[in-house]
Amino acid sequence: MRPRFPRRRGLGAVAACVVALSVGQTLTALPATAAPTPAPTPASAVDAAQDRAARAVAGSLADTAWRARVRTVALNSPEVDIASLAGQARGTLKSTLADADRRIAAAKGLGPKAGSLLRLRLGDDSMRAALASGTVPWVAAATTDDDPAVTAYDSRGRAHAIDARRPPSHPVYVVDIDASKALAAGLDVLNEELGRHGLASADRTSLRTPDAAAAAGFWTTRVTSVRLSNDEEPWIKGDAEIYTLVTGFGLDGKVRVDPVDMPYLDNDGTVYRPNQILVNWSNYKYNLADAVMMEEDGSTNYRDLAKAIANALLTIADQGAYVPLVNAVLDAIPDDWWTDDPDYVDSWYTLARADNGTRNGARGNGWMTVEPYFVSAF
Repeated sequence: MRPRFPRRRGLGAVAACVVALSVGQTLTALPATAAPTPAPTPASAVDAAQDRAARAVAGSLADTAWRARVRTVALNSPEVDIASLAGQARGTLKSTLADADRRIAAAKGLGPKAGSLLRLRLGDDSMRAALASGTVPWVAAATTDDDPAVTAYDSRGRAHAIDARRPPSHPVYVVDIDASKALAAGLDVLNEELGRHGLASADRTSLRTPDAAAAAGFWTTRVTSVRLSNDEEPWIKGDAEIYTLVTGFGLDGKVRVDPVDMPYLDNDGTVYRPNQILVNWSNYKYNLADAVMMEEDGSTNYRDLAKAIANALLTIADQGAYVPLVNAVLDAIPDDWWTDDPDYVDSWYTLARADNGTRNGARGNGWMTVEPYFVSAF
């Protein structure tokens, strides 16, 4: 089960409306209003693209041969690149999914290099028997919010409200984003944008800086074990994708941000022992740094995230003594983002180079055991 972390704001009136729908009830169209339509936020743009893809996949399942092909793949694979598989389908499914992929990449600030992000998976293992017996599945999009109900579509285009907390007995395919692929591309964008805005950031594919490479080695802080809190999360969402923003003052006295991917942190309530290097102290002026752990949950726009963080941190000057940066990072994220993404997981203030042992997160959502670790140049 993926971890679920509290938002800074609660669910709005939209969630309250969805609760009023009984589970399994067929949705009806809402009356049109005269209110102007606001520009889509990254979250709504991603959700809209995924919903459009889910509708298209559901409609394509009316073709019995294609439906059987998808069923075979879904029963034998945890997930499938549905855009690639759609090349075997009739009609406009392939072009519809390609358009949805482009819209999602644009909303997340990733650009065309991200490639196909949409994936299809069976919603829950409890649905396998019904799917294998030939029941025509519904298709739902894995939304980026925490609504208690989600919409699933059948092959005739009808919409059904289903409980997001309890898997239905009817099999459901979930159209989701490959969060691991999106996060990898997003962290590249984050590094690029932070550098463009004057915040030094090391190449995340290498721990070695030119100065460190020329020396005998450098000291780091290594995560030997980590555990995130046990919180209930909707079945429709897949594994978490976690990353940490390590912040501090660089050797030039300017604030720097180093994103660190933590792809193994899939489930809550599980102790992971990655022996992963979190902080490379050769990049920092002081022997102190901060860490803000976040979750990629679908709609994060990495270019906007980098700009927001840069605008906040560039106003902080080196006063000759270390200043914690966690609050500045959190305050930089626009309030409306907290209702969807990026999810704030936890934060660790003033990690010291000499820290050796367990450090609890400031919000109590997790802990890390860290140790000093020397990386030899030879």
